Amino acid sequence: MAAENAFNTILKTLEKPDGGEFGKYYCLPALNDPRIDKLPYCIKILLESAIRNCDEFQVKSKDVEKIIDWENTSPKQVEIPFMPARVLLQDATGVPAVVDLACMRDAMNKLGGDSNKINPLVPVDLVIDHSVQVDVARYENAVQANMELEFQRNKERFAFLKWGSNAFDNMLVFPPGSGIVHQVNLECLGRVVFNRNGMLYPDSVVGTDSHTTMINGLGVAGWGVGGIEAEAAMLGQPMSMVLPGVVGFKLLRKLRDGVTATDLVLTVTQMLRKHGVVGKFVEFYGEGMGELSLADRATIANMSPDYGATMGFFPVDHLTLQYLQLTGRSDETIAMIESYLRTNKMFVDYNEPQIEKVYSSYLELKLEDVEPCISGPKRPHDRVPLQEMKADWHACLDNRVGFKGFAIPKESQNKVAKFSFHGTPAELRHGDVVIAAITSCTNTSNPSVMLGAAVVAKKACELGLEVKPWIKTSLAPGSGVVTRYLQKSGLQKYLNQLGFHIVGYGCTTCIGNSGDIDESVASAISENDMVAAAVLSGNRNFEGRVHPLTRANYLASPPLVVAYSLAGTVDIDFEKEPIGKGKDGKEIFFRDIWPSSEEVANVVQSSVLPDMFKATYQAITKGNPMWNELSVPSSNLYAWDSTSTYIHKPPYFKDMTMSPPGLHGVKDAYCLLNFGDSITTDHVSPAGSIHKDSPAAKFLLEHGVDRRDFNSYGSRRGNDEVMARGTFANIRLVNKLLEGEVGPKTIHIPTGEKLSVYDAAMRYYTAGQDTIILAGAEYGSGSSRDWAAKGPMMLASLDNAINDVVLRV
Repeated sequence: MAAENAFNTILKTLEKPDGGEFGKYYCLPALNDPRIDKLPYCIKILLESAIRNCDEFQVKSKDVEKIIDWENTSPKQVEIPFMPARVLLQDATGVPAVVDLACMRDAMNKLGGDSNKINPLVPVDLVIDHSVQVDVARYENAVQANMELEFQRNKERFAFLKWGSNAFDNMLVFPPGSGIVHQVNLECLGRVVFNRNGMLYPDSVVGTDSHTTMINGLGVAGWGVGGIEAEAAMLGQPMSMVLPGVVGFKLLRKLRDGVTATDLVLTVTQMLRKHGVVGKFVEFYGEGMGELSLADRATIANMSPDYGATMGFFPVDHLTLQYLQLTGRSDETIAMIESYLRTNKMFVDYNEPQIEKVYSSYLELKLEDVEPCISGPKRPHDRVPLQEMKADWHACLDNRVGFKGFAIPKESQNKVAKFSFHGTPAELRHGDVVIAAITSCTNTSNPSVMLGAAVVAKKACELGLEVKPWIKTSLAPGSGVVTRYLQKSGLQKYLNQLGFHIVGYGCTTCIGNSGDIDESVASAISENDMVAAAVLSGNRNFEGRVHPLTRANYLASPPLVVAYSLAGTVDIDFEKEPIGKGKDGKEIFFRDIWPSSEEVANVVQSSVLPDMFKATYQAITKGNPMWNELSVPSSNLYAWDSTSTYIHKPPYFKDMTMSPPGLHGVKDAYCLLNFGDSITTDHVSPAGSIHKDSPAAKFLLEHGVDRRDFNSYGSRRGNDEVMARGTFANIRLVNKLLEGEVGPKTIHIPTGEKLSVYDAAMRYYTAGQDTIILAGAEYGSGSSRDWAAKGPMMLASLDNAINDVVLRV
């Protein structure tokens, strides 16, 4: 049973400077333990949470001692409980979470209990951002056109989430068009310090998207978890976690002129991947911190899952407070945050002597050593310096098929695919860009790179450069603030001129919501086996994710996305070769359109204003007409529709017993799939488009869904029948049983037939045969964790989940 908190002796009152009080708080310095002073700042947040929640039942005094003694206990892989302050969802993962909560209510109701007791006990913030498809691009009214299509396709999902926001307590839903969840979290939702019912404590968050770590840039502890973990946290259950090691990453000096935050994050990603930080926190410190804006810090923190860390943490300092002021937080709130953190020794003041922190290991980077770069063509940590890009591209054409290879025969590398684009003769070569997208919270939250892209566009337009009309260009800001400062700067018109019209506010190309490319371009690629390229300012470029027809996908800063769209190819040496010809026929080079850091900083200074943030988020709270007109039932129990292809009551709670069934033996099993290394969650449970010949497509067609309304796997995560059929449906899946063939197929061993993975699994299940999956290192790394676990469990039957065993070899 729970007991009184043993640490109530250090419960203090935080006084306001002018009288009155901010609230109560647990005072860490009052413990008088010198070990606490040496703890990394991110570990202090875990410590405060354990102290505040210590009831000798869920959190015990011995857990607090483990954290205080972190220097000695973390190498021993000890476990601790952690109770986050809030939970963050987006719609792709939020829908299945709300489905599960609705199922719990049904189960409680069936057992004769009070179903209304099934409610989140901590604040839950849900931002609908994963449903924007880039159907309409290079068009002035693209936002409205895409949003109308978005509501047509997703009306059922949206209504379900709106029902959830009314049916459950503590759930705030941001409607479609609000922005990307992590940018909204950074600009609006991040509290830094909570003041809830008079109790002050550090903000902390777990989210059902791996890039929840972006909030680490604001000094908030947060990371991505699976939906099941998030649901447990919602219901007040502590998370059991291994007390992590912390890598101290020292930053020195400043970035060179013209080098962007994206270049920095790709460099950091490569360094940390090499160092090995899986399961660890990374904490940044050093004199170089003062040279990075908060948006730069958030860019680095965002890609924590891509360098393998649980968090990439930036402690709160004066720059954090300046950002809170810029984004419209009240003066009183900021004063409370600063006072609390200073009093609890969780604030970094570089004007004061610094107590040396102890870290598990150390890294160091001189910011002046960072050079312009991109990453690809298939993984975010495969960084390529810009000056080496042409040579690297040709090596990729030569190399055998793999993360850095396409195995294009020498005699085919100069192939030209001729086609007609709406009556105009056109050509495609290997490496030609067919998608160029300024997208993803990684970069759209950063004014310096967004306005930098706009300055590049201005220079290009003034010189007479154009983007080829068959390149699908798009701009998807992470919040309406971006639109406001682009308009204020007067630079949006130049982006429009190059085809980078705003297409919507949400997660687009980076999550696979690229929409179709022109049919003539698609035919030229597929009929000639061309290695077409996409360049995007995203954080994920795994095979098959961005678009089925772009085998090469490169991550780049927004200004570089514009530059590559102008060049029309990744097969270019920007130092030596011209990007194109200007209006006077003169050759234009990269250096002619690339702005200086000072030039961009001046535009940022004059264009990004606090009122923009206030106005944007005030408007969001009012909703939009399409959202406001959605009619939803008031019942606290959901009325399931058995014919729905979006929301389906899953089998997980059917015949559930109080005790889990436990493990069962595996005997005479057949190998369903045989993988190598780095099979990500994108391979296991893709989030992108549903291929027309897939089992999921067949299911949707049989249920009356037209192909143009298939939407994406991410949007169908509320329907277990679709998701089971989408398991291992990645079109770039490499299964050794197929002996070189790429795709979502396997060999049914008893008959030797080649079948879809789903059909083969069903064949085994019908025959009563167990199956196993063989996989190498890094199996299951990535962000689609829930369905990467649920999918293989459900492959054999939609009604009876079985255990597919994954053996790492």
